[in-house]
Amino acid sequence: MPADPLQTHVVTQLKHDAPLIACRFDPSGRYIFAGSQDNSVLRWELATSTKTVLAAHDSWVRSFAFSKSGDVLITGGYDGRLIWWSATAEQPVPIKTVEAHAGWVRAVAVSPDGQLLVSCGNDKKVRLWQLADGAPVRELAGHARDVYHVAFHPDGQQLVSGDLVAQFLHWNVSTGEKVREFKIESLSKFDGGFLADYGGPHGLTFNSDGTRLVASGITNVSNAFAGIGNPIVSEINWTEGKEAIAHLTKANMNGVAWGLVWHPEGFAISALGGHAGGKLGFWKSDSKDEFHLVDLGNSVRDLALHPDGVQLATPHHDGSCRISRMAPKAA
Repeated sequence: MPADPLQTHVVTQLKHDAPLIACRFDPSGRYIFAGSQDNSVLRWELATSTKTVLAAHDSWVRSFAFSKSGDVLITGGYDGRLIWWSATAEQPVPIKTVEAHAGWVRAVAVSPDGQLLVSCGNDKKVRLWQLADGAPVRELAGHARDVYHVAFHPDGQQLVSGDLVAQFLHWNVSTGEKVREFKIESLSKFDGGFLADYGGPHGLTFNSDGTRLVASGITNVSNAFAGIGNPIVSEINWTEGKEAIAHLTKANMNGVAWGLVWHPEGFAISALGGHAGGKLGFWKSDSKDEFHLVDLGNSVRDLALHPDGVQLATPHHDGSCRISRMAPKAA
């Protein structure tokens, strides 16, 4: 079924008793996993809404990755640890724990061939691991600030990482050598009043053919302490390392573009959260303004796309994981 963003509507709300901050569907599409501010990881079976609690981290979990088969889940926590789990077990327990970063694990990603896991964090490091057993492969050092996000290029031979000040480093996966670096000014700002930098990529992915790097975050920041600014989705020409188009919202809503996906049918989707509540924004590459905006009613901090290309999941401050469908409502 092709996706129809203009028909997007919420179909299910999966409940928890603490705010949710991140989510991912497993590769089979059977489950949705979410991280909560009570330090737990939740797994819901979509067909039954059955909830299972995974407990092992001592902090919030914002990062999820899966083996290609979907049998193994890896979570990255603000406690600096990566934990391997059996994703499909009746009651998952940790299989392996790796002390990965000195400080928060900000993001993880899996290589297209499913062999490598990359993580990044507040120790300014990017690290590669064997996904199968968590064995370290190499450390990539070069960022001067906390590393917010990482993404593999679709060819599997290139890797990009972005930090707090929107400095992006392009790496050769096989050798670990830095290929180049570039800065995207719209994605970060120094607030002279609070003497603080604010921004960085809160979401990071490539378009389907790898010609555009797509990053989400906040722009036009007027108050770093309160996080006052506008959501932005930046499409970056990968060859040139320059911003091709900065997507904003027509209403200039206040907040951050958190989770980000590039839909296989050729458009970007981001979850927008902040003082203006929670929304889903949809953009095409030929316009800076969104072509559709969906009100989700409560602040949101991540976004996941189901393998069917039609369902979306968003974790909310009110403790619910909303499942939306980009399709007409059932009669």
